[in-house]
Amino acid sequence: MKKLFLNTVLATSLVFSAPVMAETYELESPHTQILFSVGHMGLSHSHGKFTDYEGTFTFDQDNVEDSTVDVTIKTDSVQMNHEKWNAHLKNADFFDVEKYPEMHFVSTKVEKNDANTGTLHGDLTLLGVTKPVSLDVTFNDSIMHPYVKKPAVGFSARGTIKRSDFGMDYGIPNVSDEVKLIIEVEGIKKDMSERDAEMKEATE
Repeated sequence: MKKLFLNTVLATSLVFSAPVMAETYELESPHTQILFSVGHMGLSHSHGKFTDYEGTFTFDQDNVEDSTVDVTIKTDSVQMNHEKWNAHLKNADFFDVEKYPEMHFVSTKVEKNDANTGTLHGDLTLLGVTKPVSLDVTFNDSIMHPYVKKPAVGFSARGTIKRSDFGMDYGIPNVSDEVKLIIEVEGIKKDMSERDAEMKEATE
């Protein structure tokens, strides 16, 4: 009886002393959108998007600074709704998709500004070049998703990069160097079983 009592106390203390882990969410498509805007000869701003991506993020609303983001985007999925324009963006003048089929963003730091806004800092790798990028992020809401019956969260992010920083300098200044990023994210919480399986696979 005494041994059972001690084991129960030990188990309880371990549960309550264990650190609370941020929940892991997977990007949900099509409600996650990765868009960009670029100026053309001072006449207009053209909008494009990437349609093929995958990634996860961790998020704990009580400890926002501990959040992380890891996203990979297939450069071949760039879409401007114009066949010739798409083809040009995919060649060596711009994304050079055969040589660099992916771009990758991984967070390095999260700063909380207030209850619903913050700044996400990370490293973006594009055309084999890695540069720091910062995004202004707004936390939109968290709900129980009515269809998949899992917790879901949503964010909006905005930022600006210079494509010349990554060696993409074709057409400057007729095609603007600065590119505005417009990102809308919906994330669905991953099951513990899914997360545990991925952690096990990563350590094998």
